[in-house]
Formats: sequence, structure tokens, C-alpha cells
Amino acid sequence: MKKTRVCDLFGVDYALVQGGMLWLADAGLAAAVSNAGAMGIISPYAGMKQGGDPVENLRSQIARARELTDKPFGVNIPLDLPLSGILVDTLFREKVGVVVTAAGSPALFTELLHSGGAKVLHVTSSVRQAQFAESCNVDAVIAEGVEAGARSGFDELAAFSLIPQIADAVSIPVIAAGGVVDGRGIAAAIALGAEGVQMGTRFVAVNESIAHPKYKEALIAALDTDTVMTARQLVPTRSLKSGFTMKMWELERSGASAERLREVMGRGRARKAQIDGDLTEGDAYAGSSVGLIKDIVPVGALVRRLIREYEETVERMAHFSRP
Repeated sequence: MKKTRVCDLFGVDYALVQGGMLWLADAGLAAAVSNAGAMGIISPYAGMKQGGDPVENLRSQIARARELTDKPFGVNIPLDLPLSGILVDTLFREKVGVVVTAAGSPALFTELLHSGGAKVLHVTSSVRQAQFAESCNVDAVIAEGVEAGARSGFDELAAFSLIPQIADAVSIPVIAAGGVVDGRGIAAAIALGAEGVQMGTRFVAVNESIAHPKYKEALIAALDTDTVMTARQLVPTRSLKSGFTMKMWELERSGASAERLREVMGRGRARKAQIDGDLTEGDAYAGSSVGLIKDIVPVGALVRRLIREYEETVERMAHFSRP
């Protein structure tokens, strides 16, 4: 975790990336992760009031992160956002050093971001996507399996299958994502060919997260079977089971049209659960390994635990290989 190309790429101690969760990845969380030696990531929408300006919020979050840490941090830009181009331009002007792009073509802004001195990572969910991202000169790819919370790729490939195939198919560093919440998962990802790991759900259940307490409590109470995939016709999404998500699941099983699913989904479901704490009508994103999350801890303590667990796992595997 201390000697991979991802550490060199970012200038961090540990090849661990915090997920750029749309409503939750604010400057406070990102700075705490960066101060712990990993890579903190900001979302332009995190910490923003309802109906606020994402561009102004992004500038504010970048400024605050720079006050809270002198370590590297990055920003996540889903390219299907209506303001993605303006947000990328803001990152260029603010000279942000690391940018994670997703949900769109890496051909759009990678060259521009590189010209401003940024390193670019792109989220992929198949070998084809990873190879295309490499051809667009991104610096690393995030290989995200279907175990991940929130949106997923339409092919729904599991991380255990996806990571080694992408690692074999590209020459740039691969960062694994999806279902990793502890040091054992990190060690498994590294064994499969990744050079780093991205975690989202695990960084919700920390003291520094702005997630609603009810959302955090639901994560640590969840069991192994408490997540569900919905919206497969629209954008496959993994969330905690709730009144809303089970209604979506039942509609899909009954053959409801995409138009009907959009009608039921409406708008603002994720914010309703994650910020407002409505876990009945909201959409509480969670990865499939959520059953392994048992506590809410400070970020620094979590990162130290993850590294200790990783090292213990590697040592245990080395012991198995000895005669």
C-alpha cells in the first residue's frame, strides 16, 4: 500500500482513495482522509444547500480543503452532470491536482485537465472501457465492480472478475472499487492486480462524514442481504433495502417500463436519504459488503485500522506459502 504507482502518482502515503460521493464528499471529509495519508476526494454538490450553485459550492469546497490540509486531494466530476464542462473549467482555473471522471467519455476533458497539471482517473466497469480510457491518456483507471454502492455499469461485472481482467488489459495503474471495506479486501484487490483501492460506503460511517446519523446507523446495522440493485433499465444502482428501493425492485420484476420507473424514482431520492435521513422514501446508497461495517469512527483511526488489517492479511498469506 506504500509502494505502488498510485502512491507516486498522487504523492500520498497509502494507495487508498475515498469515493467522491455526490452529496457527502465535502472538504471536511476529503481533508481528513488526506491528512491520514490517503487521497481525499471532493464532490461539487457535497455540503451544498438545496437549490444551490454547484460551481460556487465547488470553489468554496476547494478553498476550505486547502485551509484544512496541505496534502494532495482531488475532485470527482460525473460527466453526465448538466454543468460538467463548467465544473471541469473551474478545476482547471483552481489548479486542482487530481480529478476523477465518470459516467461519460474520458476523451472529453482529459487533455484539458492535463494541460492544467492535473492527474486524471476515470471510473470503468469493463475491459473495453478501461482500454478506451487508457487510449485517452488518463493516468489511472478505477475498476468498479457491481458490489459498489450507488450507480454501477450495465454489464454488472463483479470486482473479483473485473479487476484482474482490467489489470491484464492496460498498462496504467488500476484502482479497485466495489465491496471493499476492510484490510482483507484491500489485500485481495492488490493480489488481483490492483495498485490501489477506492472506498465509498466505508467513508460514510465516519465521524467527519456529513451523512445524516440515521443513514450512518442504518449502515452499521445492515446485514449481508440488506442491499438491492434497482433501476437496471435506467442506471443500475445498489442501495439499502427500503420502502422506495423495494417498490422499484418490484416494479422492475413486474415488467414496468423505463418511463414508469422514472416517474416513481422522481428526483432527489439520494439526498433525501443521505442528508435528510428519510430512509423510507429516500435512496441510501450502500455497497454489498456493508454487513462488515460495525462502527462509526474518526477517519484517522479508520485509515490506521485498514493499513494494520492489510499488513496482517499479507503476513498471514505469506505464512501460508512457507513450507
